[in-house]
Amino acid sequence: MMKAGEPVVSSVLQHYTATATDTAQTKTSKSKASHLSYEELVHDGNTSSVDGWDFSWLDGRATEERPYWGYAKAMSNRMSKATAGLDLQTGGGEVLNTVERFPFLMAATESWPPNLALASKRLGARGVVVIVDHDQPPLPFADEVFDLVVFRHPITIYWDQISRVLKPGGTYLAQHVGHRSGFEVSEFFLGPQPDNMNRHPDTARAGA
Repeated sequence: MMKAGEPVVSSVLQHYTATATDTAQTKTSKSKASHLSYEELVHDGNTSSVDGWDFSWLDGRATEERPYWGYAKAMSNRMSKATAGLDLQTGGGEVLNTVERFPFLMAATESWPPNLALASKRLGARGVVVIVDHDQPPLPFADEVFDLVVFRHPITIYWDQISRVLKPGGTYLAQHVGHRSGFEVSEFFLGPQPDNMNRHPDTARAGA
């Protein structure tokens, strides 16, 4: 349990398991892709750009279910009340850019060069400072700078670093990948798979 004065882990973390449905559940489509051969579909997959996590080429080829609580909306609401915000691994800034009003101080990190360029262009125009970070500790910020840190679909979470850059009483709001996310697809091709306990909500709570 976190002591008084330590950063508050958002209640959204309690809905961690709901994020399992956020991964695309790929199905055979009867839409525009149905006339393409297998080889053509593979070629599309190999040549389509995903910079900024743009998966628009999957339109009509895959279906997706999202958590009922809506990460982007929750984040935008929190940002409107914050004074200093940080978005970790922002991608191309496509989700952060949906925020209606940024805090006075707003920063974002990204490591992949194509996404870094997109995020800098997209978010820089709105006054967001986009910083290159290689997803390894330490975070390139001083202690107790932000009252809100957000993180969508993290791969590795350095809780000590998040705690360090948060002000006392600050909030961490995230949409983590569920420990059984994408299992239907994986097990279709690979057979039964063990749960990824590193992504289990109990593991996240213990780390926080």
